[in-house]
Amino acid sequence: MSATILIVEDEADLATLLRYNLEAKGFKALVANDGDEAIAIIAEVKPDLILLDWMLPVVSGIELCRRWRKNQETANIPIIMLTAKGEEGDKVRGLATGADDYMVKPFSTLELMARIEAILRRSSPELLSQNLTAGNIELDKKNFRVLREGKEIHLGPIEYRLLEYLMTSIGRVYSREQLLNNVWGSDVYVDDRTVDVHIARLRKSLTKNKQQDPIRTVRGAGYAFDEKF
Repeated sequence: MSATILIVEDEADLATLLRYNLEAKGFKALVANDGDEAIAIIAEVKPDLILLDWMLPVVSGIELCRRWRKNQETANIPIIMLTAKGEEGDKVRGLATGADDYMVKPFSTLELMARIEAILRRSSPELLSQNLTAGNIELDKKNFRVLREGKEIHLGPIEYRLLEYLMTSIGRVYSREQLLNNVWGSDVYVDDRTVDVHIARLRKSLTKNKQQDPIRTVRGAGYAFDEKF
């Protein structure tokens, strides 16, 4: 079972980026472009967490948050407010209205994903899988361990995050830019070659005992964790 997250955001590009990153993490993502659409979705599907833009047309995020907190069926759904309003008074207002967390645009998607997982660990820990498994490789997210054929493989922090990210969507091809943004973070400058270097290190660690290489290179596109290894 994975968590369902509702994105309420009228900026189409940002909504698409958030949906992509959430799905890459294994979450189910729903998108509403305004308050009315969000209300309609929640009437049909109760999300496990809401990413809520403050500045929405027609009905503001603050007003939506206030309404949902007064409704018994939605009162306990965690809400992270997303806004360009960065003043202390705005943050206090957002949290006082009932938001569980607050992020100022532009923000790091890596940090947002970490905050989502932190909130879900408290509110719905059963929805966060602690293990990723593919073939004879198991990644234990709780203890930061990687096993292959039951034997532990020691990885550096970047190689571990690369493997975790690739294993969240088996078979999906990720470009170097996507890996840079989601493993290193969009606010850290490293070039494409850095990805190749760390992929090579990861491959070396995973195939130390001459096992089959699970990472597939797609020429001109990027890398994928191969579902057929």
